[in-house]
Amino acid sequence: MTLKAAAFLALLSFSTLDLSTARRTFHEVAGCYPDLLEVGAEELVAGLESGAWTSVELTKAYILRIVETNSVLRAVTEINPDALSIAAALDAERANGTIRSALHGIPMLIKNNIATNDQMNNTAGSYSLLGAKVPRDATVASKLRRAGVVLLGKSNLSQWANFRSSNSSNGWSAHGGQVTGAYYPNMDPSGSSSGSGVGSSIGLAFAALGTETDGSIVSPSSANNLVGIKPTVGLTSRSLVIPISEHQDTVGPMARSVSDAAYVLSIIAGKDENDNYTRAQPWDAPPDYTQALNFSSLRGARIGIPRNGFTQGPTDQPIFDAFDAAIQILKNAGATIVDNANFSAWDEVVTDDDAIRGNGTTVLEADFISNLASYLSQLTSNPNNIRSLSDKSNFTHHTAPEEYPNRNTAVWDQSLSLGYNNSDSRFWEAYQYSFSFGGEGGVLGALKAHNLDALVLPTDYSPGVPARAGLPIITVPMGFYPSNTTVMESRRGLVTVGPNIPFGLSFLGAQWPEETLIGFAYAFEQRTHSRRKVKPFLKPSTQLADVIST
Repeated sequence: MTLKAAAFLALLSFSTLDLSTARRTFHEVAGCYPDLLEVGAEELVAGLESGAWTSVELTKAYILRIVETNSVLRAVTEINPDALSIAAALDAERANGTIRSALHGIPMLIKNNIATNDQMNNTAGSYSLLGAKVPRDATVASKLRRAGVVLLGKSNLSQWANFRSSNSSNGWSAHGGQVTGAYYPNMDPSGSSSGSGVGSSIGLAFAALGTETDGSIVSPSSANNLVGIKPTVGLTSRSLVIPISEHQDTVGPMARSVSDAAYVLSIIAGKDENDNYTRAQPWDAPPDYTQALNFSSLRGARIGIPRNGFTQGPTDQPIFDAFDAAIQILKNAGATIVDNANFSAWDEVVTDDDAIRGNGTTVLEADFISNLASYLSQLTSNPNNIRSLSDKSNFTHHTAPEEYPNRNTAVWDQSLSLGYNNSDSRFWEAYQYSFSFGGEGGVLGALKAHNLDALVLPTDYSPGVPARAGLPIITVPMGFYPSNTTVMESRRGLVTVGPNIPFGLSFLGAQWPEETLIGFAYAFEQRTHSRRKVKPFLKPSTQLADVIST
């Protein structure tokens, strides 16, 4: 059954409720229903509380928006067949006075490497795991369920979170097809949380979860005009998330505003007995990150610019013009800007990145061999008997829809040639070097040397150094390419640079400073509202009013 057919069958099974007096009153006062392209959590919840709409109606509207756009953008791999029944149950709870959280009854997408113990698949974009089952939800998915969030569907991704090929494309997966961005025709959506980025950007859901090892939340958030929070490794559980590296993987929100991202992070953060990295959190329960939404957060802050961390390329002038303007906005908001707060180990980072197998590459390869096998060992059903990286590679080489060798397995080939996993002493030595390049030689060293609260970089240049030390980043919309921009394409014809394609500003910090970074990002967002200044070329037309009036 196609995604479209499944969606409409689900819709047919739920009748739309009659308009109540409260709903008519809300409509008369507001003048119209909110635009799902831009609406935030608080407005959605206000409508649920007033009776202006139900969670079922909101869920229906999002399903129809997915159906409208998915044949072109391919942002969603599958819609949860239980979504409408879950929404109905949450409506009943609300009617009885039970409110689970600030996001009760709100639909979200989650990336297709975050497991759910339901009718949906968790494939990382590969047919090899189609039909596989897990013993329980991933912890972050379970937390969303308990908070009353409707798990609307699985968002498409770069296959295996961009850890397979040297010649593939951002947003392509065998099981999901090629995601494209909505701000320019055939736009590169960036990766690997490509579908989460596109889906959230055009309002196919309230927000989405992504995962990041090195850039996979912040890069697609930047390209798709979103706020993306890449948390400190260990702030959010990775249990039953298909892994790359236990030392670098993290799960975080992708949303249209800092406020919405903060609501999501407050739900998914916290300790988990199934992920021992979460035990390092310096609190018993994480903060309510919405309390950090302070317009005056930048007043008195010390913000550094690690100038040696980026080099301006021939197409980067609009990014750096916007970055210079952003720095002035931070100054005007009361921040002290410390220029040339540089990474002391930057030369080592460049050398390591350029090596055929540098320390950073060794960490990912050795972790992947161990961590993937650990995930696979937990499956309660494994139809293709995928137990290891070797099994996965063999399946890919002999299954036509996986598009091998047109899209190669060079990353796996090199990982398998390593000859050891992350229990080997050689791994530990490589990890220590790589961590030091991102920590004392990178973000931590720059913060300490200049007594800083955060660093800022254009998001295009922000992920690599913090990734090595598991450090957090928040990206917020900063600007977009002007209408006269010359179009540039990637190897497979996706547009990487072109008119109206957005880009972001990143705030970087030490371990566990998400409250501080959220405050800075919010203060910048509220002074600029850059997201509002550019619109997607392709967006769904279905709105709440269409569902409610049916």
